[in-house]
Amino acid sequence: MTERLSVLLRHEAAGGVLLLLAAAFALALDNSPLAHLYDRLLTVPVVVQVGGLLLEKPLLLWINDGLMALFFLLVGLEIKRELMEGNLSSWRQATLPVVAAFGGMLVPALVYAVLNAGDPVAMRGWAIPAATDIAFAVGILALLGSRVPVGLKVFLLALAVIDDLGVILIIALFYTSELSIHSLAIAGAAAAVLLALNLGGVSRLLPYILAGIVMWVAVLKSGVHATLAGVVIALFIPLHTDRAGETPPLVRAEHGLHGYVMLLVMPLFAFANAGVHLEGLSVGDFLSPIPLGIAAGLFAGKQLGIFGLSFLAVRFGFCRLPVGVNWLHLYGAAALAGIGFTMSLFIGTLAFGNPEYQAAVRIGVLSGSLLSGIVGYATLRWFADTPKGPVTGAAR
Repeated sequence: MTERLSVLLRHEAAGGVLLLLAAAFALALDNSPLAHLYDRLLTVPVVVQVGGLLLEKPLLLWINDGLMALFFLLVGLEIKRELMEGNLSSWRQATLPVVAAFGGMLVPALVYAVLNAGDPVAMRGWAIPAATDIAFAVGILALLGSRVPVGLKVFLLALAVIDDLGVILIIALFYTSELSIHSLAIAGAAAAVLLALNLGGVSRLLPYILAGIVMWVAVLKSGVHATLAGVVIALFIPLHTDRAGETPPLVRAEHGLHGYVMLLVMPLFAFANAGVHLEGLSVGDFLSPIPLGIAAGLFAGKQLGIFGLSFLAVRFGFCRLPVGVNWLHLYGAAALAGIGFTMSLFIGTLAFGNPEYQAAVRIGVLSGSLLSGIVGYATLRWFADTPKGPVTGAAR
């Protein structure tokens, strides 16, 4: 477990650095004389045609609908593994991360809703601050090294997995447009093929990939956001195999995808979605309802929700803090969970189709994530000492 965690954290740390560089490059490019090239690049039409099937989208949407499906495929694989044999496989292990994740989604959404009440268009963005960018959050933990107890790393990873599951449900329930029954029927047929492959004990990944491509295209055409196809595909990839000594398909898929997703897909998404014109920005732009609601939700809402509900759950004896973790550690992790960045930007693209709202979303996400990262890092770096013994529900 510790070895696998250390490998994961190395990937996440590198991915976090690349995400930061990609976002900084996008900001610099979008505020330079080359800004028009940045905008033109993202609107370049990309066409794929096979017979009568035509897919034509600008490059930005290929990144958001296509490459991000790989990210959600990886998320689905991680969720399935954690639920079946990982940190969420028993209620005792999962209680605190579940409580924390629930608070970390509910309270930020409420903060946003309070600050945007009365504006039905702005209210479409209520879920933006509910997300957590696992690459950034866990990447910062990796940079802190041994200053952070292993129990806190496991807690934050489990919280992020549950948060991702919540985001998936939010996208499916609240950000789905008009549905095409014909396309959904094709997606259902592809799911049936995936189920047959699973029940038949097929361990080669290629058949799952081919059926998965059909499902992704069908979901893309159905009105349901195409990234959800990645999650569904992941659920059918077997975690176990009957052949002795063979690495399970899910583990092979997860290991094969992780580096590409963290080091390529997510930085590309950050580059494509983090550009915002800073010229002429004033304090009023940061304090307008949408960016203020997002920033306050990520910074204050995440801390209140995660730390507050966790504190109550431990105090009332429903669960315990992980071994070696104290309250300052938990507060630092709650602050790091406020780094919404790529996931919040992604939900922002779903919530507001009108480009005029995207600048407000990006201002809120970037400012809230930056503040959360600074506070979380500072807390864990300078104020939280690693205790030597286990911490129980009576810890102070």
